Amino acid sequence: MALLDSQGSSVTQATRFRTSLPKRASDRRVLSMHRRKHPSEKDLEEMLSSALPAADDRELRYLALTDDLTCLYNRRGFFAAATQQLKLARRNAQGLLLFFCDVDNLKTINDSHGHREGDLAIVRAAGALEQTFRGSDILARLSGDEFAVLTTESSSQSQEVILRRLEKSLKKSNANQSRYRVSLSIGLARFDPKHPVSLGALLAQADQAMYEQKRSRRVACLSKV
Repeated sequence: MALLDSQGSSVTQATRFRTSLPKRASDRRVLSMHRRKHPSEKDLEEMLSSALPAADDRELRYLALTDDLTCLYNRRGFFAAATQQLKLARRNAQGLLLFFCDVDNLKTINDSHGHREGDLAIVRAAGALEQTFRGSDILARLSGDEFAVLTTESSSQSQEVILRRLEKSLKKSNANQSRYRVSLSIGLARFDPKHPVSLGALLAQADQAMYEQKRSRRVACLSKV
């Protein structure tokens, strides 16, 4: 679909959204990400080949595992990469943190400013997440307004440190934005290699934690009325 920019020039919607992303996102290529430490490029190659046995073309693999709007992993890409990461974490006795994020008030943004603006809010949220997390972390847009991030746990990569960085990234994204602010509800689950659980169970824990945060916010708002 063609849109008009501020000078009246015709541009595609995909071009407008991609130019809004950090350079790191627009340059993302699933099979040549050079992720640090884990999973290795060889591990990713084998994992992605298994996920897409009929796709010989590298670009087809990229498109099949990537979200069009944000250039992050899509649901399929996330489950393939995260499953591999959990196996490596269990083998190496490495703790992991899973963040499950939901863009707040996206329906209100869509209703008030249009769906194109809602898409741009999703892109801004994706950009804030990319600014917060490392290139070795696994970032994905799972559905319309839901994101997931799987990252290694360390003293310099604790829950508190990450949340502070994310808050700063969102604040930067909202600078000079007067119509609405992008915010996230966040749930967290920890993968303990001594007591491993499946990726599905980990996602369910993080999802529940996120909704608990939403519920607490609603209660707090009602108590102020």
